[in-house]
Amino acid sequence: MKITGFGTFDVRFPTSRTLAGSDAMNPAPDYSAAYLVIRTDAADPALAGHGFAFTIGRGNDVQLAAIRLLEPFLAGQDLDEVLADLGGLGRRLVSDSPLHWLGPSCGVVHMATGAVLNACWDLAARRAGKPLWLLLAEMSPEELTALVDFRYLADALTPDEALEMLERGAAGRADRITALRRDGYPAYSTGPGWLGYSDQQLAALCAEAVADGFDQVKIKVGAAVADDKRRCAIAREAVGEQAGLAIDANQVWDVPTAIGWITELAPFRPAWVEEPTAPEDVLGTAAIRRGVRPVPVATGEHVANPVMFKQLLQAGAIDIMQIDACRVAGVNENIANLLLAAKFGVPVCPHAGGVGLCEIVQHLAMFDYVALSGTTEGRRLEWIDHLHEHFAAPAEVTGGRYRAPASPGASTEILPESLAEFAYPSGPAWRNGKTGA
Repeated sequence: MKITGFGTFDVRFPTSRTLAGSDAMNPAPDYSAAYLVIRTDAADPALAGHGFAFTIGRGNDVQLAAIRLLEPFLAGQDLDEVLADLGGLGRRLVSDSPLHWLGPSCGVVHMATGAVLNACWDLAARRAGKPLWLLLAEMSPEELTALVDFRYLADALTPDEALEMLERGAAGRADRITALRRDGYPAYSTGPGWLGYSDQQLAALCAEAVADGFDQVKIKVGAAVADDKRRCAIAREAVGEQAGLAIDANQVWDVPTAIGWITELAPFRPAWVEEPTAPEDVLGTAAIRRGVRPVPVATGEHVANPVMFKQLLQAGAIDIMQIDACRVAGVNENIANLLLAAKFGVPVCPHAGGVGLCEIVQHLAMFDYVALSGTTEGRRLEWIDHLHEHFAAPAEVTGGRYRAPASPGASTEILPESLAEFAYPSGPAWRNGKTGA
């Protein structure tokens, strides 16, 4: 069997209409996916790989152009050979000289690489007849270590250290698989806290989240201190004193402003403050962490590659790592990120605020629990309760916990009817309205 090529789709959802997804940096986003399908000549049409880069509307076309640049690396290749060496494929895509020049290892091209590699992993899991989390968890420590490019990481994490951690993680793996299938994985809800929501919506949705079993919610902050104090007070009253209340600034502050602002909000006992400044400002993030203790600092959804995570960890800049399934170069780099977090003893609470992100990143969190960290203590996976109906195998949360996916693949396939309605040019007539997409 061979890979025949890519199908690509510009998919945009009009979330700006309801202000779902709104925050201090992004006041009216339209959650979107630069979506691709890796097609094969297999007799079974379901043997295809689905992946995407998450965007917020305008720019989706640029992201798709980058994805299509990678098609020649795979079109015409033997399927077995590609799937047998996804570590090698990742290194080839990341290291291609002309495309690497455009980053390096960040931005549109790097996200395109992530979309392609995630689609390859979806294809590999479908071929194996397993959900991605289980495919990864059942790989040997040697196979997993071979996926990671240790160039630029070895001063913090060596291949031998990674192998040793994965060998330790293999102990008790079967019991954790059973526990995961029975109990699920802990979640927290961001749905109540979008910045554009009214105080009444905030209060009602926070109370609803707690009633639904969530023991932590997150609200957006950063527009005005007085507003944030009022909204934090409303949220704290709605969730009670025992539930966690995380806050997310989405990068809007510089370092001095962040320290002062977080200090003002500290009486509301934030579970963490997320993205308090520019994501690439490693030393600034470290200074904020020192300046706002004991409020924990979290970041990661815009961290472009494992080297940045390495530096954040080496600098003691974060209490919580937030990996993103579509920001870095796919599963391969996120395994590196999970290994780095395990080496430094920092819990991982993945970012999932976007279309399809809950679906794919759940597999990485569950792999981490089953095969690497061995714990869910201090770890929660973000949940936003919209747009899941557009996926063939939507993520499912009950009682404040993700249920372990059972369908083969990475849960990344968008339904054909959703593509027909929301993919350009056939679907989004709503773009002619007043949105910025």
